[in-house]
Amino acid sequence: MAEVGLAPSFGAELRDGFKPVNAWVSNGVVWLDEIQQFYRERAVIEKEYSSRLYALAKKYFEKKAKRSSNLSVGDTPSLTPGSLESASLTTWSTQLSTIEARAAEHDRYSSDLLLQVAEPLKNIAIRYEELRKSHADYAGKLERERDMSYGDLKKQKGRYDGACQEVENRRKRTESSFDHSKTKAQNAYQQQMVEMHNLKNTYIISINVTNKQKERYYHEYVPDLLDSLQDLSETRVAQLNSLWSQATNLESLALSRSQEHLRHLSLEIPRNNPSLDSQMFIQHNLVQWQEPSDMVFEPSPVWLDDSVMATNDTAKVFLRNVLGKSKGQLHELKQDVDKKMREVESARRIRRDIKEGRDKRDEVELVKATFALQENLHEAERKRLTAEIEIATITDAVGDVSLGAQNHNFKPQTFKIPTNCDLCGERIWGLSAKGFDCRDCGYTCHSKCEMKVPAQCPGEQSKDEKKRLKAERQASSNVALPFANGAPHPDHASELPALSRTNTMNSLSSGYAASASRSVSGLPLKAPSDESNSDHSVSQTIGTKSATNRRNRIVAPPPTHYISELPVELNDTSSTSNPRGLRGKMIYSYQATGEGELTVEEGQEVTVLEPDDGSGWLTIRTSASMSGLVPASYLENLPATLAEPERPTSTYSSSSASVAGSTLGIGKKKGPAVAPKRGAKKLKYVKAMYDYEARSDAEWSMTEGERFVLVSGDAGDGWADVEIGGVRRSVPANYIQEV
Repeated sequence: MAEVGLAPSFGAELRDGFKPVNAWVSNGVVWLDEIQQFYRERAVIEKEYSSRLYALAKKYFEKKAKRSSNLSVGDTPSLTPGSLESASLTTWSTQLSTIEARAAEHDRYSSDLLLQVAEPLKNIAIRYEELRKSHADYAGKLERERDMSYGDLKKQKGRYDGACQEVENRRKRTESSFDHSKTKAQNAYQQQMVEMHNLKNTYIISINVTNKQKERYYHEYVPDLLDSLQDLSETRVAQLNSLWSQATNLESLALSRSQEHLRHLSLEIPRNNPSLDSQMFIQHNLVQWQEPSDMVFEPSPVWLDDSVMATNDTAKVFLRNVLGKSKGQLHELKQDVDKKMREVESARRIRRDIKEGRDKRDEVELVKATFALQENLHEAERKRLTAEIEIATITDAVGDVSLGAQNHNFKPQTFKIPTNCDLCGERIWGLSAKGFDCRDCGYTCHSKCEMKVPAQCPGEQSKDEKKRLKAERQASSNVALPFANGAPHPDHASELPALSRTNTMNSLSSGYAASASRSVSGLPLKAPSDESNSDHSVSQTIGTKSATNRRNRIVAPPPTHYISELPVELNDTSSTSNPRGLRGKMIYSYQATGEGELTVEEGQEVTVLEPDDGSGWLTIRTSASMSGLVPASYLENLPATLAEPERPTSTYSSSSASVAGSTLGIGKKKGPAVAPKRGAKKLKYVKAMYDYEARSDAEWSMTEGERFVLVSGDAGDGWADVEIGGVRRSVPANYIQEV
């Protein structure tokens, strides 16, 4: 702001400016009230802030008290800490105490604002308003005196004008009077002249007095009053400055005291050494610890064995493949581990630089990156360690059997057409890299068979050589494994121990089989006459694994096979009657209970129009040419009236109807309490859309239009199981469609 050369004067400059000056001074005095209201509201805010700080500190003191123990020594310390707290909790208590101290400072500042600023502002506002009003009253008095002098002068002027008029009137009377009264008129005229002169003099004196008073009013009284108002305003500003300074000093003192508390806190925080908390936790949680013992070989409860590694020829094939794979990966794994170690160490150096202030990068982001690098390092180290231990374990047991091995150059392969494993002969199922293929010789195998393949790759072969080798391997893989008597097949180099197992089946698990001549899928059943050798045959059959069978399990057939052959249309699509003349005899009476059913008597012979389709019901015709549905279990088959061609051996057990006839024959006249449920799922049939030539005994060859019974659809491997003549095999799922 520019400096003022001379002190301004309202009286000298504004003259007759009392009204605007008075209004301006009045505004300044009213403003004092606004300022004191500001400080009162500021005091309320400081008071509220103080109470909030107190409440905040109290809340977290209570939380600290509840968690003091588990933050200091953990949830289950072995040594009770008593009243001790960790260094971090002590520092936290100092911070909360600092908050309380600052709350007290804000409370004190609030009170000081009210007592030392707001109240004085209120008082001086009242006093200055009174002074201003007294100035206004005095100005009013001066104005009234001025106006009174103006009024007196005006009255004197009126008296003087009246005297002049009276003189003129007396003169006229004198002129118009008669002689005897002229003297009297002249005397009156003379007296009026004297009176007029006196009033004139009085009027002139009043003019001078009024002018002088006017001069004093405008040059002394009003300027003095204006100067007094100026002084009042300037005194108000001076006192306002004083109170502002007081408020500033109060706030500075409050901040100074708060800074002192913060300075004390800033000195306490560095004393909180991070290792102190860890040391206290260790002291209160120190217990005796014993490292878990190493893992040892545990024999199976059903196969007594020892911890010595198997080293026969087949085991050496597996060990040679594992050893070769591990040795091939070890060098690369070591390089990978060294690289990742350097990356982790570099990240740790950067973090040390950040802690020491030499690097400005974000430490949190660096820690996250370090964890990711350590995770990659640990993963690589685990792989390296696994490879090293595998190599050491195998070489200790059988030596370095990888020397001289001719490993196959395998690559993961997705087989889009049916392909067999050259090792086990089974189908390689699935469309998502379910096997391996040698780039050089074309050897194919399952993922599970990769490590069992002998390291005898003949090297890179031509396409014809690959086909020849494929045929030889498939022929070799189709040869059965050693039988139960322990005699190995001459084409197999394995030296497996002789395996034997007695028949432990003391009862049949299925009510459908009438004898112990149960079947294994894909294997022929023993004749009933060979019961003396059945135990040995079952053991031999179960112990024999043929490459042409994909499942060795006992399968219960659909109910349709318990009564009759496949539907006629599978064998002769031109026939609309029952060519075989299937007939049956009711072994129970049946009373129809629903629409489409037929009431028949016990012993009544009937003709089977439609065999059981899986729902448990048959369509029959009586001799009275009445047809309808009856439960399949109520009917006993009679010998066929026409010669039947020999039926292929079924992989399923005997018909439930024949079992019922043989076991329930005499003396049982009451049928089952509950008839089969109507509406059960029927068999589904499929038709070949294209010709297909089977590549193994586990598949069906198909001609376009040929029909089959669908056993199971595509399960995700691209194959479906179908059946014809009681034999179930596989066909490509995309070669058939339901009919």
